[in-house]
Amino acid sequence: MRQPARPVTRRRLLAGLAAVAALAAAGLRGARAAAGPPITRILPATGEALPVIGMGSWITFNVGDDPALRAARVEVLRAFFAGGGRVIDSSPMYGSSEAVIGHCLGALGRPSQAFAATKVWTWRQSDGPEQMAESRALWGVERFDLMQVHNLLGWEGHLETLQADKAAGRLRAIGVTTSHGSRHAELERIMTGQPIDAVQFTYNLLDRAAEARLLPLAAERKLAVIVNRPFRRRELFRLFARHPLPGWAAELDCANWAQFLLKFVVSHPAVTVAIPATSRVDHMVENMGALYGRLPDQRLRRRMVDYVESL
Repeated sequence: MRQPARPVTRRRLLAGLAAVAALAAAGLRGARAAAGPPITRILPATGEALPVIGMGSWITFNVGDDPALRAARVEVLRAFFAGGGRVIDSSPMYGSSEAVIGHCLGALGRPSQAFAATKVWTWRQSDGPEQMAESRALWGVERFDLMQVHNLLGWEGHLETLQADKAAGRLRAIGVTTSHGSRHAELERIMTGQPIDAVQFTYNLLDRAAEARLLPLAAERKLAVIVNRPFRRRELFRLFARHPLPGWAAELDCANWAQFLLKFVVSHPAVTVAIPATSRVDHMVENMGALYGRLPDQRLRRRMVDYVESL
């Protein structure tokens, strides 16, 4: 006779999350040992090697004060670090995401490998220092590794502030961001004429406009490139996940669509790191798998494009 189901309490839920994360972390450590070293790219501003798979936090870490949801994000971040990740990207625009990231980092003992990247997002230059100070407090960091001007909002004044902060040692690198394929012409002018270290924009298997000018210019100017929306916020999974991976995906050590999509992005030689966002440990494990194994050459990159465009 079947026993009646036990109610799912908050305590049981949190225990289950921790167990899943522990299994995932163990699996990631095993996969890392088998696959060799992670794929890295140099951040020209500092000379350090960064893993090419990072983590975004738009929507996924905007969970407020809910203890269960915060605990779940702790396990997502635990899996990220277990998989070899370092770069965490956020913004004051992302609701409670910065506070939740700070909570998660604290819960994990403030891992030293974390590379903290956020943004200033306000029209007025005079409001920037206070907003950035609040971000430092929310994250629990003394300085950011990378501070970016979010979607070019008030970029002229903010870059002046960021350049002074970098010179004073209050941050390590500065950059600007766009998303959704917008404002490329203005971004190109900034890349050409301003002393910045990094740019962030959208690039994925279907959104490839950045290949024409932005990616070559970043390589020419020795700027780090952070790629947002590598999955178009799940849209590419909706389009492609019902189809099988091509058999030749095994040549790229791709076990799932997440790795296929990410390896296309990070195989471009001008890309420094891609920052997919997720709220699930199992999806984080899939994402971090793209940090290991083989990358496509130009021939296989063309084949990847042809395959998805045929679906």
